[in-house]
Amino acid sequence: MSVSVVGLHGGQWYGRDAEAALRSADLLVGAARQHADLAQAEFRGEPVDLWGKLDELVDLCVARSAQGQRVCVLASGDPGFFGIVRVLAARLGAETIAVHPAPSSVAMAFARAAMPWDDAVVATCHGRPLESSVRAVLEHPKVAVLVSRDNPPEALGRAVVDAGGDDRNVWVCSHLGEPEETIHRTDLDGLAAGTFDPLSVVLLVAPDAEVALTAGTGWGRDHATFEHRAGLITKAEVRAVVLGKLDLPPSGVLWDVGAGSGSVAVEAVELAPALRAFAVERDAEACEQIRHNARGTTVRVIEGAAPAVLAELPDPDRAFVGGGGIDVLDAVLERLRPGAAVVATYATLDAALAGADRLGSLVQVQLNRGVPIGPEGRLRLAAENPVFVVWGNP
Repeated sequence: MSVSVVGLHGGQWYGRDAEAALRSADLLVGAARQHADLAQAEFRGEPVDLWGKLDELVDLCVARSAQGQRVCVLASGDPGFFGIVRVLAARLGAETIAVHPAPSSVAMAFARAAMPWDDAVVATCHGRPLESSVRAVLEHPKVAVLVSRDNPPEALGRAVVDAGGDDRNVWVCSHLGEPEETIHRTDLDGLAAGTFDPLSVVLLVAPDAEVALTAGTGWGRDHATFEHRAGLITKAEVRAVVLGKLDLPPSGVLWDVGAGSGSVAVEAVELAPALRAFAVERDAEACEQIRHNARGTTVRVIEGAAPAVLAELPDPDRAFVGGGGIDVLDAVLERLRPGAAVVATYATLDAALAGADRLGSLVQVQLNRGVPIGPEGRLRLAAENPVFVVWGNP
């Protein structure tokens, strides 16, 4: 038993093996428009319209293949990418299927935008709630969404706007690879207010994320590499401990509350570029320094006093509290997503103990830094004020 699956775009197949599968097929199963696209090729296989009940389609493929006929299923783009390969492999076994893909619709959409997409997240509205795609857009700077008739592009746009999503550069890519292909360039408000073809891929890209980002491999940079006011920065060694305790996920939302110089948020997104990081700071001068330190990253600066200003932010998967009292930590704890981790630093033991009561773990970081002494350049150890680090998964 064997079934071939050939991906098409506008009647165009890709590769000699795909053409051989089409020409040798006894049965061509596909949508009416695909048969129309292939009509001029004059393949000998019997055309059978693909219908909505996939179980019946698979039954047909099994029955005809068991009779010794060569069955070829026509698909759009890459049939292994949210396509029919999953259904056929589950029923027939992967070893009985030969797949000849075309470029996926997502690959073609990003190609039309002339943008790399190895750092993109892909979501779909086909058979899944719209909310899952909205969350992907809220959590990631570069997202492609496969919309549907039930959830067309404008419905996605309205849902993201209603959820408080940041502005995005938007491409609505319709009928990719077909003669009627169209590409609409707009923004989030334009997406929400428009009317678009539901047979589309929607790209939603943060303005500062159109260039692919590469994850860093080190952290705990010297504080001299950041602009900061004297003393208002998490020292490199403490920052390294904080980032380790945060156990950064590859994506999600990070809060850096009482950000100071923003060094924790900046290094976090350098380690995990798909993180959506918010540096919260009430001091206007410090906010300008964070913006300078965050150039070339996706860190967003939120100027205002916590905890009040936190109300406008999406719930965090990770949070670092570097400034503010226990009331700020309590406000953060009320907003955490399931499985979230929180790290906080304190200069006084009583505040650290209160934080440890909430988070569970505490360590004192005591640094003795080598400083020159005497004309011969010898070093002595100069003690710095201890810092208490508390962390946990409440």
